[in-house]
Amino acid sequence: MFLQVGNASCSSWDGKGNLTWTTSGCETVKINNNTIKCSCSHLTFFAVLMSPPDINANSTALYVESLSFITSIGCGISMFFQAVALFMHFLLRKARSNQATKILMNMFVALFLLNLSFLSNESVANTGDKAACVFIALLMHYSMLTTFTWFFIQALHMYLWLIRQNITITNYMRKIIVFGWTFPAPIVVAVVSIGGYKTRIINTTSGKTTRMCWITGPFIHYIVNIGYYALVFIFTTGIFIMIVTKIVQARNIKAADGKRKTFREQLMKLLSLLQLFGLTWAVAFFSYGPMLIPSYYIFTVLNSFQGFFLFLYYYHIHKDIEGNFSDDPERSGSTTAIIQTRINAVECVHNEPN
Repeated sequence: MFLQVGNASCSSWDGKGNLTWTTSGCETVKINNNTIKCSCSHLTFFAVLMSPPDINANSTALYVESLSFITSIGCGISMFFQAVALFMHFLLRKARSNQATKILMNMFVALFLLNLSFLSNESVANTGDKAACVFIALLMHYSMLTTFTWFFIQALHMYLWLIRQNITITNYMRKIIVFGWTFPAPIVVAVVSIGGYKTRIINTTSGKTTRMCWITGPFIHYIVNIGYYALVFIFTTGIFIMIVTKIVQARNIKAADGKRKTFREQLMKLLSLLQLFGLTWAVAFFSYGPMLIPSYYIFTVLNSFQGFFLFLYYYHIHKDIEGNFSDDPERSGSTTAIIQTRINAVECVHNEPN
């Protein structure tokens, strides 16, 4: 878009609602008397999803470019491996998948939608179309809340599978799938009904600007995003502690081959749980004061690459056990559960009755 003021210059919409233009973030290169070239660069980093809208932009402006670079690489890699996992599941392994795998695939879909809507958000925001901006913000918010919901479901499933055991639930998978995809819907409908989705501006020290369609009201952000995740975090942390307790208790139990579990295997199990339960998103709770910038880097690395980390978990658990165990609480008739470790996997081997 060109703004003629004496000499031709490149400008972009300032994103504040009115049809006003700014040269911030845009460079004008004159090619000849009749042609100029516009180069407008805009960036967004993943941690902005959980950061308050009213945060001081000056404290983060210096780091936006590096954080945005990490985000682009992480989300791109995550989307690729999520697509690979979904392809492997639906075309190769769907018929023999267990409940844990089905839950993980739903989480992959939610994360894929989150990454896709996040990476395309700024392009939509720069069009200046308010309806499109509201839609992409709604889609991104819905997919983020759905991802949180699947963290909750993953923890709930492991609680039923590892802790309670022998639980019979009619139409178990159907119920949790409906819950996982419908529960966040009324929340985003409520936010859009009060006009909560608007354009948010992020600046850098080099003069570049970012426009993204997202929640701009601090009250909505703290109640809906932080509050929703906090409830999920409390539940998943409780289940995480229970499972870690079982892992500690199982350290003195020898595996079938007579070898004790190694520290590396135990560590990989714990890291897998952190990703499965979405506990890495809790880094957002420390995004204040002197921890602001370090937490942004940690959050961005862990959560933009989360799809890739979960793919490694999915790949290794199927490589190791390949359908040799069932995690179905409806079909398991075991009376004893022994937690064992596999590389990058968390699994429970049941002693089936004769």
